[in-house]
Amino acid sequence: MTSSQKILDQMRREPTNVRYSDLLKICEECFGKPRQSGTSHTLFKTPWPGDPRVNIQNDKGKAKAY
Repeated sequence: MTSSQKILDQMRREPTNVRYSDLLKICEECFGKPRQSGTSHTLFKTPWPGDPRVNIQNDKGKAKAY
């Protein structure tokens, strides 16, 4: 099992306890480099039509829940 698959399995088991660094790794694998980072938000452009972005935030080492 790849490390990405392990991260996804962990996210599914505990969706409220996701490390920001793990979520960032998964998003970079799926969407490429972020179009914006360095602020409180990291934005990724998505390949599907509509509102083409995924927004993640770091909350003291954890991914902020929306």
